[in-house]
Amino acid sequence: KDIRDFSSNINPFGASQKALEYVKQHLQNVSIYPDPEYLKLKQSISSYSNANIENIILGEGATGLISKFIQFVNPKRSMVMIPAYSEYHSELNKIEGNTIFSYSLKKENFFRGNISDVIEKSNEKQVDILILCNPNNPTGSIFSQDDICRLMEHTSCYVMIDETYIEFTDKNKYSSTPLTTKYKKLFVIRGTSKFFSTPGIRLGYGLCSDERVLDFFQLHTDLWNINIIATMMGEKMFIDTDYIEETSQKICTERDYLMKELSFFDQIKVYPSYGNFILCEIISDKFDADYLYDKLIPDALAIRNCANFETLNEKFFRICTLLPEDNQKLIHSLKNILS
Repeated sequence: KDIRDFSSNINPFGASQKALEYVKQHLQNVSIYPDPEYLKLKQSISSYSNANIENIILGEGATGLISKFIQFVNPKRSMVMIPAYSEYHSELNKIEGNTIFSYSLKKENFFRGNISDVIEKSNEKQVDILILCNPNNPTGSIFSQDDICRLMEHTSCYVMIDETYIEFTDKNKYSSTPLTTKYKKLFVIRGTSKFFSTPGIRLGYGLCSDERVLDFFQLHTDLWNINIIATMMGEKMFIDTDYIEETSQKICTERDYLMKELSFFDQIKVYPSYGNFILCEIISDKFDADYLYDKLIPDALAIRNCANFETLNEKFFRICTLLPEDNQKLIHSLKNILS
């Protein structure tokens, strides 16, 4: 209870109060089936993401959508950016005869990807699917909407973009959801665990205009796959504009505070981030992330050692934005440890 978990990248300010209150007032709805078409839920998502209702695919969290889309493509050759969420590789490995190529984001370039290079590599390898996380976890790097346009114009593969953390940045500049109506081979995934602070309801959604993809998901999705609690939450939280704006502002303020304070430590290199987390590298020879973790635990503070991410090592750690008092406590403890 007392440990402040800086490895957890879930919005610490909690879920939409309007949505929670609505659920409380309608708990009797657990005795009825959800609308099998989920019309109100899709209307809320459509309003929030500027997507056509007919292009919305509902799923039990983002992970299930990732798995099903990879099954649809059934690739023989695929490409994933690294370092990244390990589940992409796990799902791709389930496809028999699939060769997985990696596109490495380099620390020398602050883990920024070069879209021209991505296009060249994916065409050279003749991949069937390219998977991007945007902003990328754990690096915090990002591609712009213009970058994705170039990617779609100059490749022929399916492109899956995981926008789990897109709400923590400028969606108008970086989100690819408006592009899903223009490019049929683009599949955008979003979850509700991180920004909306609702990992327990297991609600995610995908956006795509390819009729074959939409038919595949309809054929392989169970009736009433989204439960009534998740349905009611989604109907309200996606249109709670005050909550959305306030949460975005609070997270950005705390991220800016942490980045500024962390940059004062000579022993730590801080990488730019567009997510609600910050990747750091220990540049001192005297200690590593394990040492820092062990020193912080007595203060009830936990950081994420990133050694198990591909291309990263024991010198890298990630911290997420928590509540202001927690962030201040972390900085204070780091000052005591690193002084």
